[in-house]
Parts: sequence; structure tokens; C-alpha cells
Amino acid sequence: MKELCIFLGLILLALVAIFTVYVLILTVSAYSIAPVEYTKDSPYFRFLLNISLAMLFFVARIHIETQGMEMVPSGTRFLLVSNHRSKFDPMAAWIVFRDQNIGFISKEENFHIPWFGRIIRKCCCLPIDRQDPKNAMDTVEKAANLLKNNVVSVGVYPEGTRSLSCELLPFHNAMFKIAQKANVPIVVTTVEGTENVRKNYIRRRTHVRLKVVDVISAEEVCSAHNTALLGDRVRADMLRSLRQA
Repeated sequence: MKELCIFLGLILLALVAIFTVYVLILTVSAYSIAPVEYTKDSPYFRFLLNISLAMLFFVARIHIETQGMEMVPSGTRFLLVSNHRSKFDPMAAWIVFRDQNIGFISKEENFHIPWFGRIIRKCCCLPIDRQDPKNAMDTVEKAANLLKNNVVSVGVYPEGTRSLSCELLPFHNAMFKIAQKANVPIVVTTVEGTENVRKNYIRRRTHVRLKVVDVISAEEVCSAHNTALLGDRVRADMLRSLRQA
């Protein structure tokens, strides 16, 4: 019994040491990043973020179930769109689409979160000014360039903010201009269950379901006369998936 306690204590000590080293590496790496926008993806910082989110979801007991992943186009960049219920939505999508290297458009405040805010910059995430339409369109142009230059795929939430009621909010259809400008397909997804993470955190498992419900080809995207038509189709896809139609 005494030997077992010593053995378990050594394991615990080793885990603490590994975690401490990891935090130090994360801190030094994150604070070496200049707070600017980047046009080249960093495999190193993407790897760090992948590990961090995997650990977070493990500790928080978040289980992700996926559907329709076979529909995701291979060999091409795309615009990923989804409904938005929780701060955990982009984290779940990041984990599910880790092989596709997604860079999200996100509100400016997220880029000031310690560690995380700096690292996502190196992964080609872009801040958007939701109060200034001109600045927002500049971000649309930058996102389209990331796609055209084959740097990353881009993820957006056309609702523009979280829906606390879980009902689909009105869309900001300008986000679909990214796909039109870059001539790439749109991958339509829905996420359910992330709204339960806060109340379940650690105490019980949270089941999250992420579904790919439609893929709009690049040809269909570019042939749409305006972004409102794309918005209507994406919205109908999401409502049908969420059974809110």
C-alpha cells in the first residue's frame, strides 16, 4: 500500500511538472507575438491551441458528436458558417475542423484575452469592428484574401452575436461576400449543446452536436445575384437542421 501511494504521488508530481512546463512554454510563446494581423498561418501556434482546447474540453467533460463530415470538400478552402449559441462554438468547430485549418472572424474583445487572444492572431483569425461598416468590409476583404491565397479556410457566424434564446437571429449577409470574392464553397453547419457547457462545467458531461447540413458549391456561390439569396438558403438549411422552421 505504501509503495502504491508513493507511485501515485510520483505520477501526480510528474503531471504537475509537465503542466507547469506547458504553461511556461505557452506564456513565453504567446507574449512573443506582436498584436497585429497575420497573413501566414503558424503550425506551431495552431498546434499549441489544438492541445490547449483538447485539454479544456477533456477537463470540462465536453463530448462532440459530428454528422455529415463526409460532405466537407477536400483539396479546397471554404467559408464555414454556423449558428451561434455559446463562446464554446468556435472552440468546438476548431477541434472538429482541425485538419482544415480554420481562421475565424471574431469580435475585437476576444483578441485581448490573455494567451488565447494573441495565439489566435498567429492562426490568422481576424477581428471585426461591428460598429463601423467600412472597417467590417475591410475585414471581409482580408478574409477573402486568406482564402484566395490558400492560407486558411475562414469561419464566420452570420448572426453576428450569440443567441441566448437559441433561436436563430437575423443574419448579416455581408459575411457571404467573403465566399463570393474568394470563389470558394460555403460549408453550412449547425451546433447544439454548447449553451449547456456553463451550467454543466466539470460537474457533468456536456454533449455537443455539430452537423454539416449543406455545402454550397463555389459555382452556386458566385452565380448568386446577391448575398441575401445566399443568406436565405443558409438560414433555411440551419432552421431545418435545428427544427425551428
